[in-house]
Amino acid sequence: MREIAKGPEPSSLTAHRNSLGNYGNYNDKDALRRKLVKEQRGLCCYCMDRIRDDQDTKIEHWRPQSRYPEQQLVYRNLLAACPGGMGERKRKSQQHCDTHKGSQDLSWNPADPSHEIETRIRYRLDGSIWSDEGAFDAELNNVLNLNVAVLKNHRRGMLDDIAKWYERANERKGATRSWLQHQREKWLPERGELKPYCQIVVWFLDQRFSRLRQ
Repeated sequence: MREIAKGPEPSSLTAHRNSLGNYGNYNDKDALRRKLVKEQRGLCCYCMDRIRDDQDTKIEHWRPQSRYPEQQLVYRNLLAACPGGMGERKRKSQQHCDTHKGSQDLSWNPADPSHEIETRIRYRLDGSIWSDEGAFDAELNNVLNLNVAVLKNHRRGMLDDIAKWYERANERKGATRSWLQHQREKWLPERGELKPYCQIVVWFLDQRFSRLRQ
């Protein structure tokens, strides 16, 4: 999970909200989905898997519209999420992200800068994601199911690859803070799509960065 920089909302959403419409009769969801996917740089708001601006990508209400109807058209409450196993009709234990979350609450919104989501997330070498905040850690597992095997394996694969690359590169050149910063910037370019699960690679590089002397 990474922080999402929200841009201006689609004008059709503004107009629909001002006309006292509701999410159910909002007819420009395709434009909304495209905007959300673009500002999330092609990554699911929760697991960071690849998403596209097609019908497989879900428009997620961070605060569920069934319980917070006043927020159903609030742009900061709207995110783009992967199918989460829905299309494959997986058992509940194999679903994740919005599909598993349903109408449950989350403590922190990745699209709210004041929530500082990236400071609340940790990773382990086996690819698991966790938080040192007990309540939020329980939500990562029980609400979003982000440690379901398929996601954990994807993250572990990314971590294994970057660890092997780092070891080889360090043997050849020796790691420096400037070199690690350059690699970090390659994984977080200013524009365009990001690579799926990139945040665990950034976490790995940051860990190595913090161990080096100035």
